[in-house]
Amino acid sequence: MSKFTPSRSQRKTSRRNAGLDRRATSPWATEDQYDLFRTYLEARHATGGMADMDSFEFAAMIEETPIRTRVVEYVDRETGDLTAVCLTDVFDDGVSMVYSFYDPEHQKSSLGTYIILDHIEIAREAALPYVYLGYWVPGSTKMGYKAAFAGLEVYADGRWQEMTDPSKYEAKRHPLSNDPIAEQVANISLPDGRPYHKEQT
Repeated sequence: MSKFTPSRSQRKTSRRNAGLDRRATSPWATEDQYDLFRTYLEARHATGGMADMDSFEFAAMIEETPIRTRVVEYVDRETGDLTAVCLTDVFDDGVSMVYSFYDPEHQKSSLGTYIILDHIEIAREAALPYVYLGYWVPGSTKMGYKAAFAGLEVYADGRWQEMTDPSKYEAKRHPLSNDPIAEQVANISLPDGRPYHKEQT
């Protein structure tokens, strides 16, 4: 836990989202979750690999899990509106952020960053040493915010290593390669099914 200290910007993000309440539930899909998921995809990933996911496929993503999984919802305290959701796996050594989505109208609130900050608190409350942030692809602007956290480790060259300079991982890709992000992610080899990027709390 000692390796992470929030930056000034991250502290502002926490204050900006102080009106959200967290509630963790069993992995059960709801209509509100799916509606928010569709709104998020249409605004942020309209041409991505998940764009055609219907309600049954969404329910399968949420509910068909062989391990301990929670759905962490973030609700506006004043309106009661569901604002963000994170599908989260719980391991013996940490929590893994499988997939998160949020109301695109709140994009200026930096909800992606806030969800990570809150998961760091979840891990601390449970005395777990790590938060696995999921995939991080060098050069992806939509994933770039994950590299802004202190105490990061990245799995590269067959081992976990401290990330000191995100730009050095750009060289891992061939300079003429222009594979879509989805294909880059699909080609990443990970140990024991663990995500590519983690945060030590």
